[in-house]
Amino acid sequence: MDIRGHLDLLLLSVLHDAGPVHGYAVITALRDRSDGTFDLPEGTVYPALQRLERAGLVASRWDEKAPRRRRVYELTDEGHRARATKKQEWRGFVVGVQAIIGPMAAGSPA
Repeated sequence: MDIRGHLDLLLLSVLHDAGPVHGYAVITALRDRSDGTFDLPEGTVYPALQRLERAGLVASRWDEKAPRRRRVYELTDEGHRARATKKQEWRGFVVGVQAIIGPMAAGSPA
């Protein structure tokens, strides 16, 4: 599945719901919450988290309490606002697409 253009919203949403978590927990949450649809490699997720951090939407720190040192990520205030905006845009996009292609009926193939 091509997630270009949607990865930021997915990552911001996981961090919004999970709170401060390490990168592997973000990857696991994406896979588990999507029933395997978003089983993304570390090489996709970590660079995206770093990009979001450079943009001021995510903050990170080292967690020294775990058995081994891990970087923990969490949303900034700006990240919370960006998530809300992106979520609203996504919902408008979905409504527009469904108006054109029709809504998916429960249990039907695409």
